[in-house]
Amino acid sequence: MSGLLGAVLVGVGGGVGAAARFWLADTVRARRPDGFPWGTWIVNALGSLLIGLVAGWFVLSGEVSPWQLLLAVGVCGGFTTFSTSIVETATMLRGGRPARAVVHALSTLTVSVLAVAGGLVLVAAALG
Repeated sequence: MSGLLGAVLVGVGGGVGAAARFWLADTVRARRPDGFPWGTWIVNALGSLLIGLVAGWFVLSGEVSPWQLLLAVGVCGGFTTFSTSIVETATMLRGGRPARAVVHALSTLTVSVLAVAGGLVLVAAALG
């Protein structure tokens, strides 16, 4: 699906995902004010698992649906945030916390990749 309807589905889903990201990251940040960007880290890990599940469902089931644009591209794309994660890493480097920056960058990448893979494995198992 493409065109105007596809753009609307992605836009609506992206708005929902971005709002959920803001709420969750802000909630975590308020509860964990230790200077490590746990909110963004959790959002990216959770979002990676969700996109593994959603994309895995559509790819492995062979289903083609507007829901894929709404959920995978829109909601999951709007929910996760690689760019914010990179800004937070650069801010830690600039603030004289290189070890924390490296831990953040490497753990975000590792956990996100493992979460997507886990989502795909779960869907593959569910589909038999």
